[in-house]
Amino acid sequence: MEQPLTKNIRSNAEPLSLKEYEKTGGYQSVRKALAMPPQDVQNIVKASNLRGRGGAGFSTGMKWSFVPMGPDARRPKYFVVNADEMEPGTFKDRLLLEGDPHQLIEGVIVSAYAIEAEQAFIFVRWAYKLAIKRLEQAIKEAYANNYLGKNILGTKYSLDLRIHSSAGRYICGEETALLNALEGKRATPRAKPPFPQVSGLFGKPTIVNNAETVANIPHIINNGPDWFKDLSRSNDGGTKLYGVSGRVKKPAIWELPMGVTVRELIEEHAGGMQDGYAFRGVIPGGASTDFLTSNHLDVKMDYDSVAKAGSRLGTGTMIVLDDKTCPIGFVHNLVKFFARESCGWCTPCRDGLPWLEKILRSIEEGTGQPGDIELLEQHCKLLGPGNTFCALAPGAVEPLQSAIKYFREDFERHLRDKKCPWK
Repeated sequence: MEQPLTKNIRSNAEPLSLKEYEKTGGYQSVRKALAMPPQDVQNIVKASNLRGRGGAGFSTGMKWSFVPMGPDARRPKYFVVNADEMEPGTFKDRLLLEGDPHQLIEGVIVSAYAIEAEQAFIFVRWAYKLAIKRLEQAIKEAYANNYLGKNILGTKYSLDLRIHSSAGRYICGEETALLNALEGKRATPRAKPPFPQVSGLFGKPTIVNNAETVANIPHIINNGPDWFKDLSRSNDGGTKLYGVSGRVKKPAIWELPMGVTVRELIEEHAGGMQDGYAFRGVIPGGASTDFLTSNHLDVKMDYDSVAKAGSRLGTGTMIVLDDKTCPIGFVHNLVKFFARESCGWCTPCRDGLPWLEKILRSIEEGTGQPGDIELLEQHCKLLGPGNTFCALAPGAVEPLQSAIKYFREDFERHLRDKKCPWK
């Protein structure tokens, strides 16, 4: 099984230096890409079926194709890597940033060239101190060897790359809020249209891609789109970084073919449930996704299959719910996080999420009232897609609405007995 994203990552060791990275074939995709027109690079990525690994799953090549190209396009253009990774339960990008920073930098160079960008940024979560340190060192090496800077490798293409350490708010995972933060403004989402591909950072054409997405680019250019599609067990190309946390025997992260099943991830790679614990459900793609249950263990972990099952692949990092953890307490903890992380830009999110947190807390503490479940269901609809300025609140209610669907008896028991059975 090929693992292009993690093949250079060494456990508990420093990442490869630039010279070591070159010996593994590093930066060859830069040479290949710079020898072809930028739109040919776009077409190769589009043909690979690479979908964004940040959660939305949009076609990467298609997204790039919306950027105005040619001599008449507005400039400068910007390419931005979203490595903010504030989604609870998600830790995949950190592995790439710390373990193989040159891979990400190589991906940035090729991606920026594909849209004719002259400036690139890596927007990193403030807490990722080690990742920032290693990225800074790798960028310094790349400049020293003319992979960054003026006239890269003797060509007419030039690129400046900088790191931006974010202030650490969840809303920065939304690309337009990220761009506002990068401009030094309050991190709030922007109205769309115009979309960032046309009017993004400082009003200029901009692409924002997730770190894992960008790390795939060198391998697609080096090996071709058909090779990339053949890595997968589904229509979505490539491998995927999958993670599992919770009461499993071996919580970790693995690079596996896109489309492995929920069962394979939990039972084979994560070693199954810990002794004395039974499986009840799983949030498949970080905190802002709907629960799946034992009836969904054979669902493939790809974008379309998980969507058909009633959830989202999201980041592909699971949080497992066991039979000794209260599902109401579980969901309350998530909603509390999202309520705190709301940017406050729109009323439903700013006021609705704290209200949900208050209701859930009262149910968990045994002071819930008749009708609370119905009130929660009503709020899940009011905070759903189309009713808020961005996707934060709709994502926040996904685990709640599915918990009511699958664990309604637990909610009713809390209200009936006036206490949490797990306490």
